[in-house]
Amino acid sequence: MAAVRVVPGRITAYVHGSRPRPYRAELRLPVLSDEAWEGFLDAVCDRPDLVAALLDGGIPRAVADRAARAGAPLPPEPGELRPACTCPDRGRMCKHTAALGYAVAGLLDVEPFALLLARGRDEESLRDELARRSARPRRPAAPVAAPPRRAAALPARGVYTARERPPLPEPLPIPELPGEPGPFPEVAGGPEPDALAFLAVGAAARAHEALRFAVHPGSTGPAGGRARAEAAPAVDPLPELSLWHDTVRLAATHPDLAGRRSLSPLFAELARAAGRTAPELARAAAAWRQGGPAGLEVLETVWDPPAGDFDRGRSALVGQGLTPVGIHRNHLTHRAGGHQLRYGRDGRWYPYRADPLPAGAEAEEGPAPGDWWPEGPAASDPLTALAALTARTAATGRQ
Repeated sequence: MAAVRVVPGRITAYVHGSRPRPYRAELRLPVLSDEAWEGFLDAVCDRPDLVAALLDGGIPRAVADRAARAGAPLPPEPGELRPACTCPDRGRMCKHTAALGYAVAGLLDVEPFALLLARGRDEESLRDELARRSARPRRPAAPVAAPPRRAAALPARGVYTARERPPLPEPLPIPELPGEPGPFPEVAGGPEPDALAFLAVGAAARAHEALRFAVHPGSTGPAGGRARAEAAPAVDPLPELSLWHDTVRLAATHPDLAGRRSLSPLFAELARAAGRTAPELARAAAAWRQGGPAGLEVLETVWDPPAGDFDRGRSALVGQGLTPVGIHRNHLTHRAGGHQLRYGRDGRWYPYRADPLPAGAEAEEGPAPGDWWPEGPAASDPLTALAALTARTAATGRQ
């Protein structure tokens, strides 16, 4: 599990599961209102011992009890804690959010103020307010008037024409993961806070990708920074996209929409907003993860490639004993093995795998055109693309 991150209203961590990419587990709880915090401060500031304990970094049980009686509960009350995770488990609390809960319990043992931060107040501002309220008022001494002092004149021309200037500081390193938004308020007539958070997470991920691309051109691919088997040409991480293409990009790269068959209500709603079904969007998202806009074009269009690389690719497959190999425009299909390679306009081969045939179907008939699924990274060599496809098939135990 990665480090636990606490922000007002949200506790998150990336938890490793059965897939290479970690899941984003999250625990949400409401932040306390300003009125509740005022009640909390009034309740503890009349007890110097409690103020001293808080300033010392601890939260005694008496503090939590007084806060609850003042309408400012610190530990989550029943029904307040809302778990969420990017894994496909549809249970209320999956094993990844449960693991996050255990980690939070350990964190609170060493950093009790993390609970106050989750409720909406950071440690520094709370300490300052406690110190201010608990300080005894003192009558200020009469100020002694000082004689006016004229500031020394500093000519602007001398500043701007100086030849030697201090060097610029080194830029901050690129964070390993994009940042996360804070809690959004519920406003009457405004958008849903969860919808705003969803879009903000996607925007942060896209900005993070653009930053990586700017610093290391070509090091990030269209699959949201995922490592690829072969380096792809540099792709603009912020291209102009149509509504459908941007929906596919969001479904393929958003941390809350990971997985091939994660047809969650959120995923289905995203598909309906674009006028498509959830399975159509899931298939298009797989193509986007495979090759970005070029991968989606390979999924949605067919074309007639010129003689040359395409013919040599077919000969290479035949040389590996994959016969018969069917040809349909830019598609090479080995139906008996359930494998297909599609040649893209970018000169790369995109591997596809067929879903299992229904019971009673003849193997010679093969899958229907819509049953082919993008699987594995694209490659400039057809045998490399096919090898990655067969390796993934063997690893998942699906033949």
